[in-house]
Amino acid sequence: MRFKYGKKDKLKSKKLIEQLFSEGKSVTVYPLKLIYLKTKFEDDCILKTGVSVSKRLHKTAVARNKIKRLLREAYRLNKPLYFNNSSTSYTFMILYLSKDVTTFDAIDSKMKLLFEKFLNKTNKNEENPT
Repeated sequence: MRFKYGKKDKLKSKKLIEQLFSEGKSVTVYPLKLIYLKTKFEDDCILKTGVSVSKRLHKTAVARNKIKRLLREAYRLNKPLYFNNSSTSYTFMILYLSKDVTTFDAIDSKMKLLFEKFLNKTNKNEENPT
């Protein structure tokens, strides 16, 4: 298992981000929201992920950056547990919706619930395409 969140795993393309927000589907486990879109990448990457914290809810850059660091770390640790055997490639954007500053343990547990909910939703859609 690789617990890395390297340069090729980060979502940086403006076109891809715009497409994600316009066409993507979402899953929410408060205070986290995952917007996802099934995509194909030129490189052999399975997931490209970005994190975002609202400037309206967290005024200082220090608070936003701390929450983003916690989100990236929780994602990095949980990614191999949930997506190691995945063959389809996705684009993810993880949003933090709460006004409260949080701890790593709270974000980590919510991230696990979020990924389980995502996998359940995508597995149901693959079994019953309507």
